[in-house]
Amino acid sequence: MAAVLVSTTINGDAVQYACPPDESLLDVLRNRLGLSGVKEGCSTGDCGACSVTLDGRLVCSCLVLGAEAQGREIATIEGMAQDGKLHPLQENFIEYAALQCGICTPGFLMAAKVLLERNPDPTETEIRYALAGNLCRCTGYDKIVHAVQASAKEMRKLNKKKSRKKARA
Repeated sequence: MAAVLVSTTINGDAVQYACPPDESLLDVLRNRLGLSGVKEGCSTGDCGACSVTLDGRLVCSCLVLGAEAQGREIATIEGMAQDGKLHPLQENFIEYAALQCGICTPGFLMAAKVLLERNPDPTETEIRYALAGNLCRCTGYDKIVHAVQASAKEMRKLNKKKSRKKARA
């Protein structure tokens, strides 16, 4: 089977790779590009552990072919922290003990990030709905929901500060 050459953007960086046409994006990210934050849970799109964004849309990378990334933008958990500083969601997952074994954590963080980018003030019901595609066997979901709520509040404060600084400039 001939390999497909793919040019894409991952976490803001231009990347090229070659893969068989039937290889999943999950396998490309983990095995070809060394992005091990993307976890393999079920390989059927049921658990959310392999969640990434593709052109800003949350997807299970086990259900997307690596070749489908051609010309598109991918974000993984490795791109969440910026300039050596954890994202507020990552900080609050630690603060609220919203993780244990870590297999599901990247998927939850990616799903929560997409939610908060689209809805900076979600209700508990909206948070639970947005995270429903992610399964956890260790923590229970309350700690995760509380961490997302705290992050939403913190991020709204940060965005207000940024808006005030821009208005003064």
